[in-house]
Amino acid sequence: MEDQPTCGKGLAASAALPEKLGRVIGCMAEMLEAHMKALDLEDPNARLERDAYEKLAGQQKEIADRLQANANAMAGYHDLPMGKHDEEAMAGPQAMQAFAALVKAKQELLRLLEQSAEEDEAMLAEMRGQEP
Repeated sequence: MEDQPTCGKGLAASAALPEKLGRVIGCMAEMLEAHMKALDLEDPNARLERDAYEKLAGQQKEIADRLQANANAMAGYHDLPMGKHDEEAMAGPQAMQAFAALVKAKQELLRLLEQSAEEDEAMLAEMRGQEP
């Protein structure tokens, strides 16, 4: 019965989402920090931009760390013993609505990531002096 699905195994399998989201947010913070080095701080607008990026990068690093900690915790519940469930509640409207909302949010995120990745790949190619 080792391959029997459990909520703990489900949590562990779902840990990839916060882990990958944390990685993306962490990379955004690194990008902001790299961008700050290009700013001419003699320019008052560049100083404002630096201050904004510095604040956002710090927040993003905290978010990335928390998402990674959450992913680690989720993965750590892999062997959580299966508890008794109320099957009616599991199939009820609240559970169904929550799951439908999760599915929709993931679909929206997928569309955003696909569009953003295409735009970013074009910009990266331009930065490298290549045709997109």
